Order: sequence, then structure tokens, then C-alpha cells
Amino acid sequence: MRAGLVSADTVLRRDYMNIELLAPAGNLEKLKMAIIYGADAVYLAGPRYGLRAGAGNFTFDEMKEGIQFAHERNRKVYVTMNILPHNEDFEGMDEYITQISEFGADAVIVSDLGVLSLVREVNPSIPVHISTQANVTNYKCAMEYRKLGASRIIAARELSLSELSLIHKKVPDIELEAFVHGSMCISYSGRCLLSSFMCGRDANRGDCAQSCRWKYYLMEEKRPGEYYPVIEDEKGTFIFNSKDLCMIEHIPELIGAGITSFKIEGRMKSSFYVSTVVRAYRMALDAYLRDPENYGFRQEWLEEVSKVSHRSFTTGFFFGKPGSEGQNYGTSSYIQSHEFAGIVLEYDENGKKMLVEQRNKIFAGDEVEIMQPDGKDIRFEITGMRDIEGNPIDSTPHPQMRYYADVPEPVMPYSIIRKKIQ
Repeated sequence: MRAGLVSADTVLRRDYMNIELLAPAGNLEKLKMAIIYGADAVYLAGPRYGLRAGAGNFTFDEMKEGIQFAHERNRKVYVTMNILPHNEDFEGMDEYITQISEFGADAVIVSDLGVLSLVREVNPSIPVHISTQANVTNYKCAMEYRKLGASRIIAARELSLSELSLIHKKVPDIELEAFVHGSMCISYSGRCLLSSFMCGRDANRGDCAQSCRWKYYLMEEKRPGEYYPVIEDEKGTFIFNSKDLCMIEHIPELIGAGITSFKIEGRMKSSFYVSTVVRAYRMALDAYLRDPENYGFRQEWLEEVSKVSHRSFTTGFFFGKPGSEGQNYGTSSYIQSHEFAGIVLEYDENGKKMLVEQRNKIFAGDEVEIMQPDGKDIRFEITGMRDIEGNPIDSTPHPQMRYYADVPEPVMPYSIIRKKIQ
């Protein structure tokens, strides 16, 4: 670190009522950002056996570093092994389990009974979480997984709050985790067959092509070669165009149903997405857990999660089976009000300047907002831009270039610079 520069990357952990905020970690940077912005735990995939082959995932060295980073801050790391394996997938799996155990993984996430059995054989002490891919939709199923040694159920996405509450009542000694925010699959609990059928890429083995998000045309069998566009109007192609789940307005109801881990989807999303969504849910959770009786939802939390790329929001199945309101009819496009401009690496308290790593082009004179891990935002105009050698510049044209800029008050490292999209 350069002389005169200070760095601080720790935000105090909130520990209330054993309610866990669980965030996605698609790579090492996203892991660090999730933790810095308030996640109690993260979930990630190593080089094998995870369901997001396109997420970047972790090498063993990165996984070791990430787990160490988390544990130094009293946070947890869960490793996904939730593919639906074929025979050949078990080759070397015992060594893999041994390796992640030695790194200190706090739990493994599985969906297959064979994988569950092997984990229990190799390391009986490591907690096992049952993936949403296992489609646990009832308390009897949860009971059986508990008997097999599972400590947590990640509920099927099709469950209502009343169904979740009954599972919690019937099986109180198993933890209950549920998705509360993010993209929704069109297939039952995400067990998609479209990608495998159309592309030869097995979504259930981590290689989803997201074919449900493509544009489609219709062809009638007696008119080969005549293609008709599938139009999204008031009747829409809704089966291929689910809204995004958002439950930030319903914290009390989720806790009341017995959910102890609030899971955010998005291992393939950006650091900007992860940081913004985690921070918003952190603030909402903290506000409720500090004073449940006087809790009131703040519209600004919903506005925060709306600043990142998303589709229109839905509450999914939590309040019953969604009808047409759970689907998009107008467009398949994403909504985003702000773009990710950069990450603050360091703050110079003497020169009142910050060192930034660029993520999108920014110009001198741009109005920006700095989003800080502690919840305090700063709005100002970019001035005093200089490159890493100290030469004046008026823009940041090079991807991930580092530059200096003036800032009117101290900022925390890991703060995010975002700019409103015009």
C-alpha cells in the first residue's frame, strides 16, 4: 500500500436471532464483496460438481483464499455439489470432498442421494444442505433427509409460506433455507430439460444455456419454412419469461414462517448486483431484527434493489400459486437505472482522493453516487481525475484501468461507484 493511503475492509457482523443472509459468490471478487456488504454466508462452486459452469467458479487456490477471507470475518462458506451426477461423475469425488473439507468449507450443498451418502462416508462431520434441486416440497421428505444426516433443507421454489411454516413445525430440528431474491427458472425447481434437449448442454450438470430466455418463432407442421414471430402482448409468451423474485418487502412473513436462511440468487451476476442486493437486504433484516414490534418497511430498500439489472418483480409462490401477474408480458428486456462505474480500492485521507478500478467508462463532470458498505451514500461530481502515473485525464477508456479522483469526504475501500443511466 502506498504511503498516505489507508485501507479497511471489515464491516461488523450483525448477529441477530440466527437469521442468515446468504449470498452468491460466482468468483473470488464477488465473495469478498458479498461479505463486505453484509452477507453472513456465501455459496460457491469449485472446479467440479456445481450447477453454474458458466459462473467462473473457484479453483482450489481461490476456494482456499475465499474460505480464509470469510472465516477471518466470522462468515461461512458453503460449497455446491448439487449436480445430478452420472456414474462417471463419481470418479475422484471422494478426493474432492476431502480437499474442500481440509480448506474448512462450512457445509456442502447436494441434491443426489449418492452424493449425500459419499459425503457422509468421507467426512461425517461436515454439515450437508439439501439443494432446491432435490425438490423438497413436504415435511415427510424433510424428515427423511434429516434422518440421513442433513442439517438444512433448501426449499423448493414452489412452496408457499404456509407450506414452509408446516415443514418448520413438523421438522423443527432442520434448518430451513429459501430463495428470497433473483431469477426464477421456468422448470420445476430449476430442473430444466430445455437446455439439454436444444443445445446438448445439461442444466442439471452445471451447463445451462438459458434457452428459456431466447427469442422464439412458431412453425406450423404443414407449413415448413414459414416462421411466425412469437409476440409478447397482453397475452404474452409468459411461460418463457418469468419475473424476478423479490421478497424484501416481506421480511416479517418470511421469518414468521420459520425460514432461517435468506438466499439470494445470482452466481452469474456482477459484483455490482451482489453488493447492492446484499446491502439492501442487510439493512431491511437489521431494521426488523433490532425492533420487530416497531418495524416498518422503507421504500428506499426496494429502490436500491431496483438499481441493478433485473426483470419486473414478483413474490413467486410465497403467497400462493402465481397467475398471470407472475409473468412478463411487455418485454423480455432487463430493467436497470444505474450502471457499475468502478470499485474504490483505497482512500488518501491527506489528498482527499480515492484510487478507483474502472468497470464502465466515466468522464470528468459525471454525476455519480458512491455506495458504501456501511450504508452511507455520497453523491458528487467527478473531478480531479488522474491516471496511475498522476497525469490529468478526462475519461477512463480502458477496461479495469486504475485512476485517481477527488472525493468530498472519506470513503471506505470496496465502495462502489455507480452512475445513473440517462
